[in-house]
Amino acid sequence: MRLTFEQASTIRRIVREEAGNDASVRLFGSRLDEDARGGDIDLFVQTAHPVERPALFSARIAARLMRALDGRHVDLLLAAPNLRVLPIHEQARAGVLL
Repeated sequence: MRLTFEQASTIRRIVREEAGNDASVRLFGSRLDEDARGGDIDLFVQTAHPVERPALFSARIAARLMRALDGRHVDLLLAAPNLRVLPIHEQARAGVLL
């Protein structure tokens, strides 16, 4: 996993502040490959409660994370009980829990 302890802690903190203490966050994608370089940070955020205006919700979390992580690009995939499940969600669920 190519995140520092501090980066992972920052991600967990911001996700919990925005999505609640019951939210989970997983890292998936190229950041799991220790031999790769660069790349954005792909995160899968799952909440136990419905999310109103999911695009705005996801954008707000991603923007806070990008600012906190010195401009590193963050792609955020959201799962909530009121949202449709897509094949990418299964791939993301296989990521590393932060």
